[in-house]
Amino acid sequence: MAAQEQSIGTEDIIIVRDVHKWFGDFHVLRGVTTTIKRGEVVVVFGPSGSGKSTFIRTINRLEEHQSGNIIVDGIELTNDTRNIDTIRRDVGIVFQSFNLFPHLKVMNNITLAPTKVRKLPAEQAKILAMELLERVGIPEQADKYPAELSGGQQQRVAIARALAMQPKIMLFDEPTSALDPEMIKEVLDVMREMATSGMTMIVVTHEMGFAREVADRMMMFDEGVIVEEAKPEVLFDNPKHERTKLFLSQIL
Repeated sequence: MAAQEQSIGTEDIIIVRDVHKWFGDFHVLRGVTTTIKRGEVVVVFGPSGSGKSTFIRTINRLEEHQSGNIIVDGIELTNDTRNIDTIRRDVGIVFQSFNLFPHLKVMNNITLAPTKVRKLPAEQAKILAMELLERVGIPEQADKYPAELSGGQQQRVAIARALAMQPKIMLFDEPTSALDPEMIKEVLDVMREMATSGMTMIVVTHEMGFAREVADRMMMFDEGVIVEEAKPEVLFDNPKHERTKLFLSQIL
């Protein structure tokens, strides 16, 4: 069953209205409209090139949308850099490639942003980093460099680094797709624990077992639009749209 439904608030923490995005002539988002509630876990899936990664990257302005509205925790994303900075402080993102700083030890990868951006005292940041490394199951790796870790360990550090900013929302862009099969579970286990803690999460993934177990809602993207959204049990057992049926038949 999905992440704890009782932890989902009534308030929309993300509001997306008629969002369009072009890359040159390529119309990648074609009028996306949805809302996400505080504490909700949403899994976004669909074929390659469907716009799903671009969609989540617009939520913290890593990609700029050209029309429509995106409102995150009451702040509209515009060209106002103060708004963008505020939202980025509150929205963590974990990428497919771990994007750790190779020249910094694990501990320093995690403490850098809280000390620089949140102005957390160094000692407090270290205590927080160790708590987070415990939470993701690798406290013994604090003094290693990223290159000394496995892919699964690096991705868990990346999650700890994002959590160190104490975000209100976590975005995951195919967090397991660059990992060897035996490492996928260790990352999904950390994400499962987060899902039950009440964190608002949007996860782009093809890990359908994870989606069935953890998602409160799933969104199927195709050709830049949400073709269907529903609870996992509805979407898996009784998909309405032909494109959803076809895609699920190819990956399940």
